[in-house]
Amino acid sequence: MAKKELEFFDSSSIEWTQCEGKVASLKERILVNDEETGTVSRLLKFEPGTDTSPNGILKHDFWEEVYILEGSITDLRLNQKFTKGMYACRPPGMPHGPWVTDEGCMTFEVRYPVK
Repeated sequence: MAKKELEFFDSSSIEWTQCEGKVASLKERILVNDEETGTVSRLLKFEPGTDTSPNGILKHDFWEEVYILEGSITDLRLNQKFTKGMYACRPPGMPHGPWVTDEGCMTFEVRYPVK
């Protein structure tokens, strides 16, 4: 099964929910999810002042593409700031984070499994 077909709709009709992990100020809005394949499109919101250090360095077993829509985040491991308009494509196993942001940040992400 593929992701379900959706024409333009007001994504604010989907509630923000807390992400897995230990950081309450990190929220996600799942736009579409194919539970059979594990493919997910989501918005990720870092509230101003978020620090994801309690979640540690992330690595996962899926591909992840990330585009920063608003604000900025700083990768503490790399000591590098990433800002609006920047893009990342992360293969499975690539370490990233933890992150901090003073102003907040919102990203659009697509996650898909290894084929």
